[in-house]
Amino acid sequence: MPASTTTSMVLNHFTKNQANDNGEDLERLTNECKELLLSLPREKGWRTACLYKYKGFWCQPKEIQAIISFQKHFQPRDTDVILASIPKSGTTWLKALSFAILNRKKFAISSNDHPLLVSNPHDLAPFFEYKLYADKQVPDLSKLPDPRLFATHIPFASLQDSIKKSNCRIIYICRNPFDTFISSWTFSNKLRSETVPPLLLEETFKMFCEGVVGFGPFWDHMLGYVLEGKLGETRQEEKEGVVEKIASLCSFEKMKNLEVNKSGRSIKNFENKHLFRKAEVGDWVNYLSPSMVKQLSQLTEEKLGGSGIEFKVFP
Repeated sequence: MPASTTTSMVLNHFTKNQANDNGEDLERLTNECKELLLSLPREKGWRTACLYKYKGFWCQPKEIQAIISFQKHFQPRDTDVILASIPKSGTTWLKALSFAILNRKKFAISSNDHPLLVSNPHDLAPFFEYKLYADKQVPDLSKLPDPRLFATHIPFASLQDSIKKSNCRIIYICRNPFDTFISSWTFSNKLRSETVPPLLLEETFKMFCEGVVGFGPFWDHMLGYVLEGKLGETRQEEKEGVVEKIASLCSFEKMKNLEVNKSGRSIKNFENKHLFRKAEVGDWVNYLSPSMVKQLSQLTEEKLGGSGIEFKVFP
């Protein structure tokens, strides 16, 4: 196909689909990404006009572009710690806990100037796709001291082989699908412009069950990761109360009420105040109908039955 024809198709496609809640536009995407999107299945998005199915998972255009850059440029170290999750499953909290544990020798847990008291966790454990490789950036990560702490929603299948073959530690956090869905739905509505109607619960629930959600299908994302590895503490530190001090420093209510987490934007388009909601198990009972609960329960059993993965869904 002539280059001029391809360019015309790309322009026509994006002219129709570029306007969305986050103001995402044509100029932010590389030609490589634009042409790739033409070949991918697409569906209506939650926060953006469209989600595209890239290597089996639904992503926004800018996420796909960042993933491609990440795959090309990231060089893992055996000492790296990578926090992986599907959105709205406790990632922010995990980042805080992991940073506190990894840096407990460097920063006194009880210090009044601990980084977690003045910085949002997303600034201390940056996302590959939203921070480091977003907006055509190619950062030099070689000068970062060990252990480096990163985070991602990128599915396991899209991690390069160099990561999978390395000795870096991947920590995966997952949450029951009921609360994950409700958290995703409420979060997405908070981010939508006041000029567009809110996402309807029933319509969005249908999309979630069909797998059409950011970095979904939910079940495939979870099953793609090997759930192993842990961060440990010494018995001496247990005696000294380090575990309790970290739990206090990273308590949900404390973090939610810090000024740094009530203002500003640590991730572009996301206000920090929306990153901490309730952290409760079972809040879904206030939203889902009995038929929805039955459908999602059956789907979860169908997808995860026999995997050994079980969830706490009630308080």
